[in-house]
Amino acid sequence: MTGPQPSAAGEPLVSVVGVDAGGAPPHPVVAPLLARAGLVVGAARHLAVVPVPAGAATIVLGPLAPALERLAAAVVAGTPAVVLASGDPGFFGIVRRLRAAGLPIRVLPAVSSVAAAFARAGLDSDGAAVVTAHGRDLRPALNACRALPAVAVLTAPGAGAAEIGAGLVGWPRHLVVAEHLGTDAERVTWTTAEAAAGRAWADPHVLLSLAPADVAGPGSPDPTGGEAPAAEAGPAGGHLPPGVGSVRGDNQPAAAPAGGWALPESAYDHRDSMITKAEVRALAVARLRPRLGRLIWDVGAGSGSVGIECALLGAAVIAVDRDPTAPVAANAARHGVHLRVVTGEAPAALRGLPDPDAVFVGGGGTDVLDAVAVRRPDRVVVTLAALDRVAPAVHLLRAAGYAVSGSQLAAARLADLPGGSVRLAATNPVVVLTGERP
Repeated sequence: MTGPQPSAAGEPLVSVVGVDAGGAPPHPVVAPLLARAGLVVGAARHLAVVPVPAGAATIVLGPLAPALERLAAAVVAGTPAVVLASGDPGFFGIVRRLRAAGLPIRVLPAVSSVAAAFARAGLDSDGAAVVTAHGRDLRPALNACRALPAVAVLTAPGAGAAEIGAGLVGWPRHLVVAEHLGTDAERVTWTTAEAAAGRAWADPHVLLSLAPADVAGPGSPDPTGGEAPAAEAGPAGGHLPPGVGSVRGDNQPAAAPAGGWALPESAYDHRDSMITKAEVRALAVARLRPRLGRLIWDVGAGSGSVGIECALLGAAVIAVDRDPTAPVAANAARHGVHLRVVTGEAPAALRGLPDPDAVFVGGGGTDVLDAVAVRRPDRVVVTLAALDRVAPAVHLLRAAGYAVSGSQLAAARLADLPGGSVRLAATNPVVVLTGERP
């Protein structure tokens, strides 16, 4: 890949300067760059805090296209230009757009807002995922917060702490909201999802979504909506969660699980072999397409094996089961993932749950399937052992607008015989239906 070419003097004509979110002094070369600049581009708040030379033209960023045109013209004219951006401009910032426009750039990053937020909270950021809700659908960022124990979210008006807090009600999460980082108005607030949803927050702000163990330890602030000044924002010895819900040791918070998936039934507690067998589970998980940013329902969860393996692949998962003693929660803890477990009889238990991207139906009749189809997830996967239930399920999904495919799985496993021989031991055949919205 060929990068932008420098100017004849050997230096790019567009300098992209990070305005430090942590309040540190600017890079030593920033002042001379600004002194030579004929064009300075940035948000109003950034232009107000740097020494813009009197003779330089300025552009206050709103829509980016006009600024890109002016910058391109400055390059053609040989006019040095400076673009001001928050923190690290190459981290979910403006650098990508400037490179896409073919501009020759030099980047001078500062402390990113995410790094500053973790620092102000007194927490390490090892293994934390970083997502953005700026200029895009909020749901993938929200589902990352539902799925992972430590997530930093770059927010936007209408997609910030209030909206994310409302979407996290029912998940055990503490939130840290860092407003106006690096300014005199800086404020860091430890709160709950419910409390965050009930108030307004200043823009810009960074949200940290943390599993409950993140705030354990002496000196922790009250995680019930109390507010602390920036200097007192974090717990003494702040840390990311140990044990259940901890970050992964391989530093891949949403990669494929190191231990694999379609695990043997022995990897789960279950009752009387009431568990989706590994061969069936492999196909069901593949059909559900779990990944970071998606929300999956596991209806009739039982042992929770399907939902747990979706969570291991990065998805947010709600497991629904009528039995309060079902081992799904214990199995989730065993595998180090967090599922939201809802106890109740479907379809009634499905009311009020956030809309899913995909649903696995491992139990219940056509009334449950009908209630799922009404919510219009992209994909519905159903496992059926009774053949007389297959045709009604197919007709129901097709009537709801789904294209339906299906197959019967009849696995036979190796079993030992006396004398060192082996035989094939058949498992119960199961029909797997997949409904997909066109």
